[in-house]
Amino acid sequence: MKWIFIACFLVSNVLYSQKIYWREDVKLNWSNFKSKVNNQRGANVVAYTNCGWTYSYVKSSNPKAPIKIEIQTLFNEDKSWKDVKRINDYVLLHEQKHFDAAEVYARKLRKEIAEKIKTSSDFDKYFKVIYNRNLKEYQDFQRTYDRETRNGMLEEKQSEYNRIIAEELENYKSYKSS
Repeated sequence: MKWIFIACFLVSNVLYSQKIYWREDVKLNWSNFKSKVNNQRGANVVAYTNCGWTYSYVKSSNPKAPIKIEIQTLFNEDKSWKDVKRINDYVLLHEQKHFDAAEVYARKLRKEIAEKIKTSSDFDKYFKVIYNRNLKEYQDFQRTYDRETRNGMLEEKQSEYNRIIAEELENYKSYKSS
């Protein structure tokens, strides 16, 4: 039996950068933001969170064999930036919610994969489409989140998104990473 292991890094081309994997009991802190470069091109940017997912799978050459797919949410320390003169706890909460939103979409992806991909053949037919659709929805959500909260500066909108993200984490809690 031929086993294939592939890891795809959604947001990082650097294999050896420092990463934090999402866990409920671990929250970001400012020391996690290690990039020296503001790659967001804006004087009004206080911080930038670089996060997303990794996935790996083990599959057989037998198209009817079961497949194992693992999705993990990660934060890239070396690509996440902060303006040390303007950071505060409120901004950190906004950045944490970016990371939490990545976990929400990882759970949605895990759910759809669990429902639709059982075999190596299913993986070949459906994975790319499911993954790419979920990725687009995730990216759209992140852009909308920043736009509607004005990068966290609109407190009422930020509170609304804090609630939405918390509810979604709860709604998909059975799809937490094991």
